[in-house]
Amino acid sequence: MAIFNPFVPSFKINPYLQYSRLRSDEPVHRSMALQAWILTRYEDCLNVLKDIENFSSDGRYASGEIGRAVREQRKTAPLGDVDSLLTVDPPTHTHLRGIINREFTPRRVERLLPRIEEIACELCNDIDVLDEFDLIDSLALPLPVIVIAELLGIPPSDRQLFKEWSNKLAATTDVFNSEQAIKEAQETTQELILYFSDFMNARRRFPEDDLISAFVHAQSDGVELSDDEILAFSILLLVAGNETTTNLIGNGIMALVNNQKSFSLIKENPNQISAMVEEILRFDSPVQGVVRIAKNDLSFDGTDISAGEVVMAMVGAANHDPEQFVDPETFDINRLNNRHLSFGLGPHFCLGAPLARLEASVLFKEFFKRFSVIESARSDVERGGTLLLRGFTKLPILVKK
Repeated sequence: MAIFNPFVPSFKINPYLQYSRLRSDEPVHRSMALQAWILTRYEDCLNVLKDIENFSSDGRYASGEIGRAVREQRKTAPLGDVDSLLTVDPPTHTHLRGIINREFTPRRVERLLPRIEEIACELCNDIDVLDEFDLIDSLALPLPVIVIAELLGIPPSDRQLFKEWSNKLAATTDVFNSEQAIKEAQETTQELILYFSDFMNARRRFPEDDLISAFVHAQSDGVELSDDEILAFSILLLVAGNETTTNLIGNGIMALVNNQKSFSLIKENPNQISAMVEEILRFDSPVQGVVRIAKNDLSFDGTDISAGEVVMAMVGAANHDPEQFVDPETFDINRLNNRHLSFGLGPHFCLGAPLARLEASVLFKEFFKRFSVIESARSDVERGGTLLLRGFTKLPILVKK
């Protein structure tokens, strides 16, 4: 029988070994520890993400203790009864996303390019005279914090507080959370509600060119997005927009540290940066898994799954499936047909994907202009993340110009 144990230290260092064994031995695996079905094949994960008739994003539909815990938590949590893009299904999801799409547009993201370039340049200027620094603390963490803060309209004086809130909430994205972690997340959410409520009221009186102003003034035009829904989306953007982009940048630099040939290639051909970002997303995805609930009794590749059971589509594993990707354990910036699942698929495809790609591409371009050698100070590297998110909390690197 296949074994899946995400609680051993080696899993945080390299989950792909366990994924590979599971994919070969039992690709539809029942984890008793997680009380969930674990999927590791590309085609299986793809089908779950696309199939909104049989799989739900709403944890309240889960059976047993998991469902009871989710329902109880949503009863007591701040904004727990508010529909969120991550936790609702069509047609409610379609309605919410349609409204948000009117304001959070590709054009608005494109307009951020000059400012993102400025921020990346400023951050790189700060470390330009150094030969060793923590990539997370110096670059990967502050860039998305500043960008998301400015997108929402948050003043510079509140950015540190903004990131602290993000870190606290991101820590509770794991499938197992202690009562203390849940309590802290609820307290953090309440602080954010108070902050954003005051901010929304200020923007009603004095609008500016930011996302919060756009949402609150769209209300007066008859767009049905309540204050609570604006709050829920702002908090979602805070967490998803910061943590995953930080992980993308950190995972990418570590991939290049371990693949110096690719680093040399990208230095010689900076026009390949976009392709490199896609390979980073595939090779070491910032998001490792997506949780769904079976809505109906069904047979999945000959295995019976009951309505209400939790299904985890491990997109990090799917991105390493040799049936989909040639030589998947090799980091290859020239990879063709790189149809990874790191941003999901279907109705829940990541709304912030264009922004994450843009931020990472701009920062890498600026970074590669300045440094010709990168190495890891391995003894001080700290892996962070959860079962569903993968990244670094500390990544000291050595550089030369």
